[in-house]
Amino acid sequence: MRQSLSKLQGPKLRVGTFGNPDGELLKKGQIFRFDLLDLPGTADRVRLPHPEIIEASKVGHVLLIDDGKVKLQVVETGPGYLDCVVVVPGKIKDKKGVNTPDSILQISCLTKKDREDLNYMLGIGVDCVALSFVQRPEDIVEIKRLIMEYNPTNAFPPHVMAKIEKPSCFVGDSLEKIVQLSDGIMVARGDLGVECAPEDVPILQKTIIDKCRKQGKPVVVATQMLESMIDNPTPTRAEASDAATAIYDGADAIMLSAESAAGMYPEEAVLMQQRIINRVEGDPHYSLYLTSNRPKITDGTSASAIILAARQIATNVNAKCIASFTVGGNTARLASMKRPEQPILAISPLIETCRHLAMSWGVYPEYCAEGVLDTDNFRSMLAVACEIGLKKGLVSNDTDLLVVTALEEPDHEAKRLLGDDGLHEDVVGASCQ
Repeated sequence: MRQSLSKLQGPKLRVGTFGNPDGELLKKGQIFRFDLLDLPGTADRVRLPHPEIIEASKVGHVLLIDDGKVKLQVVETGPGYLDCVVVVPGKIKDKKGVNTPDSILQISCLTKKDREDLNYMLGIGVDCVALSFVQRPEDIVEIKRLIMEYNPTNAFPPHVMAKIEKPSCFVGDSLEKIVQLSDGIMVARGDLGVECAPEDVPILQKTIIDKCRKQGKPVVVATQMLESMIDNPTPTRAEASDAATAIYDGADAIMLSAESAAGMYPEEAVLMQQRIINRVEGDPHYSLYLTSNRPKITDGTSASAIILAARQIATNVNAKCIASFTVGGNTARLASMKRPEQPILAISPLIETCRHLAMSWGVYPEYCAEGVLDTDNFRSMLAVACEIGLKKGLVSNDTDLLVVTALEEPDHEAKRLLGDDGLHEDVVGASCQ
């Protein structure tokens, strides 16, 4: 089962243009001005066509140009301008990007182009939308509102994945709320590393993964995983270790970027990443890490109790997999959250649910049309689980055991599409005989 994911670009903050087509070389200690004047830039000033940056910046705040190659610090603010001292010298050229690590900008993360792109994505039915430039929880609320306004009443809305790339996401309880509101999180380490100190990025990565694990939300670690494979057929040992660390930390997925999009060895990069994943997941230390870092489910719901029982039973009887009948995917995500030793077979009458579950750790989703499932006959459902398990290779012979759960507290979208489902609250050990 595959999931289609489309990314919204977000605002691109850039300086204006210079009179000199080669740009200007800024020297350490010099004063350089950013203003709103629509004039060609010089060695002393340049247009910054983003009043939000000027309004949000305070004395002492840092501005980074061209992914941090040039660093300036604000020494004076005024109506429509910022005077900055050059801390790290370098050349500034036309339209180079600006990062503001110290400022929370009063700007929407959705540009006019993003809104047009979002409408196109919704029109073609993408499964997941990745949102860039997330600064605060309200950004997630905004895009979800737009999705629901556009979405026809009989459609299944796409999931929203928040890209964490701004330091403002870590102010107060913002990160916890962003994770809670989102359907998944992407750790965008390349952009995050521009605005945060390099030594902070690994800690922030672990913090994000832990927050997602505790809330049962899929988390993807992305960018610069195997960066040297853009030009080389093998990664550095440090890159291999970095990719492995993300898996040990509990990420649901790791993602290639330029390695596969523009590199010289895209196929080799994909195969290498898969080799690293397989090697880590076969390491006994990996199971120990998962066991010691399993989040506690303490919400007191019947769903949580049954998932915990299913994992314990599967371990005690040495079951080959846990089969979960699900409509909205909630029980399968709960099972994934507990990181059982067995794979999770998620069987759903909604193809959209299956695609959404493709991102969750350890879940093998399978679509089963509503008419095929007799939800009033649990023995029939057991037979379906065994048949699908055999087909997917999760079980291999008639004596293999499965632990089967059929419990659902469907979300409002699943209820609207299917009405009240007839799945039982139950957990059963079944043989495929």
